[in-house]
Amino acid sequence: MVLTMRSRLQEKYATEVVPQLEAGLGHSNVMRLPRLDKIVLSIGLGEAIQDAKALESAERDLATISGQHPVTTRAKKPIAAFKLRAGMPIGMMVTLRGKRMDDFFDKLVSVVLPRIRDFRGVSPDSFDGRGNYNLGIKEQAVFSEIDYDKIDKIRGLEVTIVTTAPNDSEARTMLELMGMPFRRT
Repeated sequence: MVLTMRSRLQEKYATEVVPQLEAGLGHSNVMRLPRLDKIVLSIGLGEAIQDAKALESAERDLATISGQHPVTTRAKKPIAAFKLRAGMPIGMMVTLRGKRMDDFFDKLVSVVLPRIRDFRGVSPDSFDGRGNYNLGIKEQAVFSEIDYDKIDKIRGLEVTIVTTAPNDSEARTMLELMGMPFRRT
C-alpha cells in the first residue's frame, strides 16, 4: 500500500477552492474546474553573447530557485544588430509540474511576493486571453534560497503560470482563491 502525501496547496485546492469554484462558476463536473497545469520560469540573458559566465550564474540561480536543472534556450534566427547568430545561447528556462509546481506556487504566493519592496499586489491585467498568467520579478534576490553575497548581477525572472481554465476570468477566480494577491483596481 502506497501512501501519497498531498502538499499544502493541493489540500487547500481540494477543501477550499473546489467548493467555491463549483458554486461560483456553475460547473457540475469537477473535472471542468480550472487547475494549475505547469509553471515555467525563464531568464533572458542578452549579456551571454559577450559573457559566457552569465549563463553559469543564471543556471545556478534558476536551479536553486526551482530545485530542477534548467534548459538553455538558443536563438532561432540571426539578428545582426545584436551580433546574434542562430544557435547562440540567450536564456534559461525550467518547467515545473506536479509537486514541485505546487511547492513553488505556494512559496511564491506566501513568501516571495510579500518580500518585494513596495509590493501592492500583482497586476490583474497580465493574462494572455487563454487563462494563463505572466508575472515578471525584477530581481532574483527576493527568493530566500539565493545568497545575496554570491549574486554577480541582478537579473529579472519571468514566471508563467499555465492553467487549464478556458478563459481569463475563470483563471483569475481560481488564482485569487488559491491566494494570488491581485492589485485592487
